[in-house]
Amino acid sequence: MKRAISFLIFIFLPLAAGAQAGQMEHMQMEMPMQAFYGDYVQTREASGTSWQPESSPIEGVHFNAAGWDLMAHGYVFGIYDHQGGKRGKYKGFSTSMFMLMADRKTEAGTFGFRSMLSLDPLMGKRGYPLLFQTGETYDGIHPLIDRQHPHDFFMEEAVTYSLPLSDKSSVFGYFGLPGEPALGPPAFMHRFSAMDNPEAPLGHHWLDSTHITFGVATLGYIFGPFKIDGSVFRGREPNENRW
Repeated sequence: MKRAISFLIFIFLPLAAGAQAGQMEHMQMEMPMQAFYGDYVQTREASGTSWQPESSPIEGVHFNAAGWDLMAHGYVFGIYDHQGGKRGKYKGFSTSMFMLMADRKTEAGTFGFRSMLSLDPLMGKRGYPLLFQTGETYDGIHPLIDRQHPHDFFMEEAVTYSLPLSDKSSVFGYFGLPGEPALGPPAFMHRFSAMDNPEAPLGHHWLDSTHITFGVATLGYIFGPFKIDGSVFRGREPNENRW
């Protein structure tokens, strides 16, 4: 049986800044932002080049600088987790994610930049207890079993470019080191249904283990509500050197 006690240190960065939104016109939580890959509502975009329902809310601090539209958001959780049974362990730790997105529209197309960082390496190479979880190693040899690996400090550093072909269609490129290939669902922290989870769900590593890949190139085509994209990427999981 699993027992977990989670203490929220502070929720999302934009929520903490929301009290000042009325005094700072350049920081608005609902300011529209140019989509990275085509002419549609920006809330359609999730992690990497993946999509989600356009009705999904995206909370963040929006501002402009030197012709760029930017959005910053993030969270930090403080957690004490006690998992019972012979295989269970207990540990106090913190999970976190900080993201900055920027885009700039030109006469031809749109340039974009995506950066996502995490202080998960502070919890140690063995990560935290999570019964039935598997994936990655803590020393390059021994696999992590019944534990969730910590995320790398650099979770995403990617550049994008999209070129409109018509009012409804566009082509785009995504290049990340690290980045997320066009494979699997959006990472859980980008899904509205799971972004408040202090810990990763079991399906996180099983279904979207490639969301941190050191070497990704993706090309795609969009026509209205349809998208097709494909990636060339390095087929190895991150090693235990999280920094």
